[in-house]
Amino acid sequence: MAARPHQQMVFINLAVKDVELSKKFFSEVGYALNPQFCDDETACVTVSDAIVLMLLQEEKFARFTVQPVADSTRSTEALICLSAESRRQVDELADRALAAGGSPAGEPSDMGFMYGRSFLDPDGHHFEVLWMDQSAVQG
Repeated sequence: MAARPHQQMVFINLAVKDVELSKKFFSEVGYALNPQFCDDETACVTVSDAIVLMLLQEEKFARFTVQPVADSTRSTEALICLSAESRRQVDELADRALAAGGSPAGEPSDMGFMYGRSFLDPDGHHFEVLWMDQSAVQG
């Protein structure tokens, strides 16, 4: 019997100004916090079995890089795109983010076979939520 291949995970580390506000925001969006890896300077947010957001207080984040920490309220450091199972799920996630204190990051995009919305979290990190009709994707 062949060994199961390793499932690679993605850990997205982001600097935040207020860890408690970030914990509240992402909990209200619908994601679980992993208390084993949360403290006064860190929020560990489980997006899926393979995706984890590590939200680090700016001072703690700065200890992991030799470059200056970006001010995500003034410039875009990354576009983080999360897949959704349906158009409805795109709307539900984006609506929860806006209700939790996020702000729109642009108009919805509807190409028929692909639909997306975007939002900024309280620190200005840019998140995209995207559904794509897999039958329209050429293999």
